[in-house]
Amino acid sequence: MKKLNFDEKVAGYNRLLQLNELDEFRNEGYENAKIYKECTKAWHNKNSIIKEFQPGQHVLLFNSRLRLFPGNLKSRWSSPYTMVKVFLYRIVEVLGKNGSSFKENGQQLKQYLGGPIDQAKSVILLKPL
Repeated sequence: MKKLNFDEKVAGYNRLLQLNELDEFRNEGYENAKIYKECTKAWHNKNSIIKEFQPGQHVLLFNSRLRLFPGNLKSRWSSPYTMVKVFLYRIVEVLGKNGSSFKENGQQLKQYLGGPIDQAKSVILLKPL
């Protein structure tokens, strides 16, 4: 048996070495996954802007359904709404045009800094001569 490399002590030792190598590969995989998740989280946090809202503030709502053929001059931001309440995790309660309130994600809102908006106004473009 020793001639055919069936020595029990040597085979057991080799098996333990193989199991230790497998554990090292697994731990390395866990570390790589952890590094990848940290980098992805840092990239996401870098690209997301933290916005602070207070009740009574006027905000514009992003119209995400205006993706196909939005028109050249049509804005993706809807008319100003009034903030009612700010909840945890950037959830905001907004007062709609008809007096009803709804909840919206804070990332879909931006602060409105202008005066009153008149929806009836339009822009007339003239062709250059």
